[in-house]
Amino acid sequence: MNQAFWNGKRVLVTGATGLVGSWLTRRLVNLGASVTVLVRDWDPQSDLVRSDLIRKVGVVNGCLEEYRDVERAINEHEIDTVFHLGAQTIVGTALRNPLSTFEANIRGSYNLFEACRVHAKLVKRVLVASSDKAYGESDVLPYVETMPVNGRHPYDVSKSCTDLLAQTYHHTYDLPVVVARCGNIYGGGDLNWSRIVPGTIRSLYEGQRPVVRSDGTLTRDYVYVEDAVDSYLLMAESAERPDVRGEVFNFGPDRPLSVLDVICAVQRVMNRPDLPPVILNEAKAEIPHQYLDSRKAERLLGWRPRYELDEGLARTVRWYEQFLAERSA
Repeated sequence: MNQAFWNGKRVLVTGATGLVGSWLTRRLVNLGASVTVLVRDWDPQSDLVRSDLIRKVGVVNGCLEEYRDVERAINEHEIDTVFHLGAQTIVGTALRNPLSTFEANIRGSYNLFEACRVHAKLVKRVLVASSDKAYGESDVLPYVETMPVNGRHPYDVSKSCTDLLAQTYHHTYDLPVVVARCGNIYGGGDLNWSRIVPGTIRSLYEGQRPVVRSDGTLTRDYVYVEDAVDSYLLMAESAERPDVRGEVFNFGPDRPLSVLDVICAVQRVMNRPDLPPVILNEAKAEIPHQYLDSRKAERLLGWRPRYELDEGLARTVRWYEQFLAERSA
């Protein structure tokens, strides 16, 4: 990354208490940026708090659903760069309560884009963390960026809408937006135990069989968190280029894996082949197969994942082993 570019930049990160947000915030602080985070709930288990990183950033207490909170964060902290990662990110939560997901992900996004439009003299780049879920289900794979967004289920629709809103604000108001669509991001700090990587690691660590909500055949791209952070930073550094501004980029390893493939990989890294998964086959509103073509990101941004699956999982397992040991001490 270009440290000279980030030194002194005034950055707002939404979703900084989440997995990618905490890693991104740490990287930005280390690069010399002046970082402000918008925090709704105080979560002592978040890596942002546990690592004491929160003492190195400005904190605005508020939520994306309240326009005044978002506008105040941008205006009073004179933000020039926005990383919009804040969202309700769990498919099952969205299925149980779509309204709260729509409020956070759709209202939250247009509040943010509107505040950036109002303060266009301040804001020079807006990076939107979207998802492969925005494409919806497709008979044609891998996804390429020219495909339309076509979500059908609550979480997928919320991401489709966010992407359409981003494009609206770019094409109508020339908002300097760039959109990232990543596969499933994993890494240390994700405490959503219903997700396959942290849930499997915790189960194996505790000597229990991991539980699979689906039938285990769902295929996805799996992106290590530091590779995702690299992608966001590269987009931001290039956001003012005419071939990047307003564009959408896919980020994936070009190696789709099934849920059972990932569990086997975690078992291999943790040396626990003796604990086979329990397959419930009760997941609903899940897209069967998703994976991304990332050649555009490689061509225009120079992005390629730095971490192979086993290396990323090994780093992830070390994080959780330390976390779980400290929690049980």
